[in-house]
Amino acid sequence: MFSYCADPESLGTIAWFSCFLTTGVHLSFYLAFFKVLGLLAVTAPVALAFGFIGAMTARSHFLPLSLIGRAYIAIVRGVPDIAFFMFFVIALDQAFEWTRHKLLCPEWTQPIRQGNDFIVCAAAKLPLGTAPQWVHESYAFFLALITFSIVFGAFAANVLYGAMRAVPRAQIETAEAYGMTHRQSFWRILVPQMWVYALPGLSNLWMVLIKATPLLFLLGLEDIVYWARELGGTKTPKFTDYPHGDWRMWYFLALLIFYLGCTRVSEVLLERLMKRLTHGQATLGGEAQRKAAA
Repeated sequence: MFSYCADPESLGTIAWFSCFLTTGVHLSFYLAFFKVLGLLAVTAPVALAFGFIGAMTARSHFLPLSLIGRAYIAIVRGVPDIAFFMFFVIALDQAFEWTRHKLLCPEWTQPIRQGNDFIVCAAAKLPLGTAPQWVHESYAFFLALITFSIVFGAFAANVLYGAMRAVPRAQIETAEAYGMTHRQSFWRILVPQMWVYALPGLSNLWMVLIKATPLLFLLGLEDIVYWARELGGTKTPKFTDYPHGDWRMWYFLALLIFYLGCTRVSEVLLERLMKRLTHGQATLGGEAQRKAAA
């Protein structure tokens, strides 16, 4: 990074660390923090959309649709996250490759399933073997994003389903008595008020999502946990220009500070959002605001 980094052995302590912390692999480490933040930024709204659709499906008056929504919530919530992650990423990858195989290689005569092996034509592979490394990483990140959204969408669906049921039924009946259709009362009465009841559960779910991002490491992605382990491990002069002892504790301490910072910022923002949502509402939070203003 710097011109004086050409000869690391001649550097003083401060200069040595300035060179060591700006190597290419460390830049990948810093980029991994943005990868985690990007995952959170995209997963949260997508999972919330999955949750909203799942909650609407679960409360549907059409029994088959309701059973589908309830089954989605029950199955995903009932399976340990790590087991679901490891299964679904593989299943999703094979589903994409199977679809491409059927479309791109109709002349293929051999079975795709050959014992325990899953074999498709070269053109159906995702990503292609000739694709650059960033394509492989982007595809793996995409699979992880979908998996995170489906898993946390099920938890969000359960929270939203309970919040919808918490809104007093009398308000819906009053709206319909004044001439609103079922759809109008749902979007104008139920949905605006349910967020007050849903936000505490969604807040906890957001915190769990933040703490679940190290699962990227188990999915084979080069995230901050991967780089903390790689960079913090003992390095000898044989393999690097910047040898050092076992520094993993310091790297993982940096991750601890990062995650504590994320959760603290989240707590402040969620508290402000809760105050905004409960303002004027007939809830404990709204009553507390009225007493404070009196």
